[in-house]
Amino acid sequence: MSAPQTSTKRYRRVRLLGHGGMATVELAHDTELDRQVAIKRLAENLAANEEYKQRFLREARLAARLSHPNIVAVYDAGAENGVPHIVMEYVEGETLSDLVRRRRRLEPAEAVALALQACWGLETAHDAGLVHRDIKPQNLLITPDGTLKIADFGIARSLDGTQLTQAGTVLGTAAYLAPEQAAGDQVTAAADIYALGAVLYELLTGRPPYEADSLAELFAKQTEGSITPLRELAPVAPARLEDAVMHALARAPKYRPESAAAFAAELAATPTAVTTVDRSLAPTRPMRRVRSSWGRAAPPRRRGLLSAAARSQPGCVVTRPAAEEAKA
Repeated sequence: MSAPQTSTKRYRRVRLLGHGGMATVELAHDTELDRQVAIKRLAENLAANEEYKQRFLREARLAARLSHPNIVAVYDAGAENGVPHIVMEYVEGETLSDLVRRRRRLEPAEAVALALQACWGLETAHDAGLVHRDIKPQNLLITPDGTLKIADFGIARSLDGTQLTQAGTVLGTAAYLAPEQAAGDQVTAAADIYALGAVLYELLTGRPPYEADSLAELFAKQTEGSITPLRELAPVAPARLEDAVMHALARAPKYRPESAAAFAAELAATPTAVTTVDRSLAPTRPMRRVRSSWGRAAPPRRRGLLSAAARSQPGCVVTRPAAEEAKA
């Protein structure tokens, strides 16, 4: 594969960070603002495809609308020699996938603290009308100080915008796809909550809720099978944490937490939760009481972002009850 070209005279290429089927990412230096940035550019073999190009540039427009400490910021966008690129915040650290590969599983307090940060980032995106649609460990970045940032809104779709993918087309990573997404049905914010629940399940148990080699196999398992209860694989996890995770993994969207903030509230109520609140990262809209699928009132949403466990800086934590359909 040929090395990416320098984006523009303003951005001086430093090195290649990685590449995938749709894009390459390089580290560059912004000579005007004297800072490091990450430049993501569409793969050359896809740049001639107008649909891919529009989807790629749409990532910049959508992500640029979001401003939150737990979301990778987008600074600029453009094209060079017909190949579009996006200039983003460079996040030094590792992906959650790297962390899991190295440690296999995390202690409940640490896993919850990371999930809480993801909840607040997702809440901001959902409030802006955006669904990520590909929440997975590879798209969750961890900085050296423990801050989690959600990356890659490349397949995000505006809830009120035109869906650019064809009907029945599935975008995302199989192990973390909600059942409705695996089936190619309409995707809402509930799919992101399911995916985050799947990530948290893996952080605690060392494996995703379902393991499948294809979408067809995943869909069959989600339809006919059941998820191994979390505490069978991770006995140290508190029962309320198991309830919260299994609630997020409910087969039907209507049985999941009604929002990322509601999921966070359930997580924060677990015995592992840290109670220090950083109100600067809290949602600005009023929290309302929610009801779980068990028919009982869930704890009120917290306005603050709880601090990350075992970290010196403020982070987050949250908890919630399980759903009837925690089997899928």
